[in-house]
Amino acid sequence: MSDKATVHIVDDDLAVRQSLAFLLATAGIGVRLYDSASGFLNCLAGASAGCVVTDVRMPEIGGLELLRRLKAAGSSLPVIVMTGHGDVALAVEAMKAGATDFIEKPFDDELFLQAIRSTFQNRSAEDSGALATRLKLESLSRRERQVLDGVLAGKQNKVIAHELGLSPRTVEVYRAKVMAKTEATSLPDLVRAVLNSGYG
Repeated sequence: MSDKATVHIVDDDLAVRQSLAFLLATAGIGVRLYDSASGFLNCLAGASAGCVVTDVRMPEIGGLELLRRLKAAGSSLPVIVMTGHGDVALAVEAMKAGATDFIEKPFDDELFLQAIRSTFQNRSAEDSGALATRLKLESLSRRERQVLDGVLAGKQNKVIAHELGLSPRTVEVYRAKVMAKTEATSLPDLVRAVLNSGYG
């Protein structure tokens, strides 16, 4: 297996590391495991290719700080961030800091493998995809944009509703319209597409 096909898993949870290592090995993808961001950074010189999958919440150095340090070190390794439910604001921050993707836990095995494969593949279609997303975002009404901004800030529907003077049910309707107009299939899909488009 070439180094280009190596996934570097950075997570302080042993069970997560072992589970992902088994999944990747079963799919024929090379994997290396690290129990901390500092452990990975110490081995960075030998990880010039492949991709990184890191948890966003870890002791000492979290996923966001790892991203910043990789950027400061001039690393071109693509980074996928794993987030727990409710960490949408952190995921947005991670994407802005340079993460190529994020996956919300708990996630389906096939979804995880798809994210890895798309990271390894040529991403030349990204620019046209970003343009298409921008055009879709331009079709949003003012209220839909306000709800989208709340979602991107990681706010719950009831918080967005309170701020906009709407009922939570109305916010749900607007949120569903945003998902439909952008053709997003999930919250991570929406956030990823919007950030890649350069929105805001």
